[in-house]
Amino acid sequence: MDYDTFIDQVAQRTRAPEERAAALTAATLETLSERLTGGEVLDLAAQLPKPLQVVLKPSPRTEAAERFGAAEFAARVALRAGVDENTARGGVRAVLTTLREAITRGEFDDVMSQLPRDYREMVEPAMAPGAGLRRAG
Repeated sequence: MDYDTFIDQVAQRTRAPEERAAALTAATLETLSERLTGGEVLDLAAQLPKPLQVVLKPSPRTEAAERFGAAEFAARVALRAGVDENTARGGVRAVLTTLREAITRGEFDDVMSQLPRDYREMVEPAMAPGAGLRRAG
């Protein structure tokens, strides 16, 4: 999946302009990169288009992942994207669903396995069968 398609799908899922979708995508991926081990960040980045690879910062300073819960994840995304936390949570769901379509199933499962149970509200919509973008018509 190329960058423009990724952002377009996030925009459709959030019903937001592309600029906001791009900000939510960048904020979500940057925050996700803090929550994943360094090796997992590198694996994820390898499957994404260049503009999204850069956001992930695939040259981690450390292998260790930061430990923070879903509420802190949403708060960081909200701060980075300049939106409220409800908008951030919706954006995270949209980005994760799009991410699921953009990378291999095995890589998506590897990423999700590093997130604790309290992320379920943000993650489950992306993991549900048929969670892909439903096109009208």
